[in-house]
Amino acid sequence: MATKSMKLIKNLSMDELKSKARELEATLFQLRMKKVTGQLSNVNEIWKSRKELARVKTLATQKNTGI
Repeated sequence: MATKSMKLIKNLSMDELKSKARELEATLFQLRMKKVTGQLSNVNEIWKSRKELARVKTLATQKNTGI
């Protein structure tokens, strides 16, 4: 599943990567707040969001440095 999402985000431009990262950070914040208040039924969503955010940030760094 990770390779499928990597293929999708590899084609994004830097602006799209930045907006995707902001979107994922907001989602992660929402999930954390739901967990604290006891409204989150599937805690794995936090893990998935963190991993997706890490992938986006990694690709942004690679594109920025030219690797």
